[in-house]
Amino acid sequence: MINEPFGTLPGLRDRIDGTRRRFRIWRGGRPFWAGLFLLLAGAPIIYFPYVHITLKGVAVALSTTAGAASLIIGILLMTLGITLWFHQQVRVFAGIAGLLLTLVSFPLANFGGLLFGLFFGLVGGSLACAWDPCPPEAEAQQTAALPPVTVPGSDGPQGN
Repeated sequence: MINEPFGTLPGLRDRIDGTRRRFRIWRGGRPFWAGLFLLLAGAPIIYFPYVHITLKGVAVALSTTAGAASLIIGILLMTLGITLWFHQQVRVFAGIAGLLLTLVSFPLANFGGLLFGLFFGLVGGSLACAWDPCPPEAEAQQTAALPPVTVPGSDGPQGN
């Protein structure tokens, strides 16, 4: 009983396990990691033009006229990331838009948030375009459940 990580609260472990299971199911039905990477891509793109960085006593100011572009690009990337979580149907559009915004952020938003936002945006946009809502096992089961096709003028049923 002493080694119990959740103490003596009755049912707490079951509630935590149930919450983790529901989150895992929710996460598996959408391009979660693509949305997270696009969400993370917007943060450095917005952050660096508005902060003053000091390296060993030398102030590095990245605030230029790119501040407005950085704000718009960062907010759009974050919006696309959240959109991927709740509207999976637009995953290809959101992925391509994320890739384009990320590439545009390189010259307009301080090298894409000092390359951090650029990296996260390229990975997130690529994952969004590559995400498939139907896992291979379910697709194989659907194909196996189809009846064989009979082609007219042949010797018998043909395989799929």
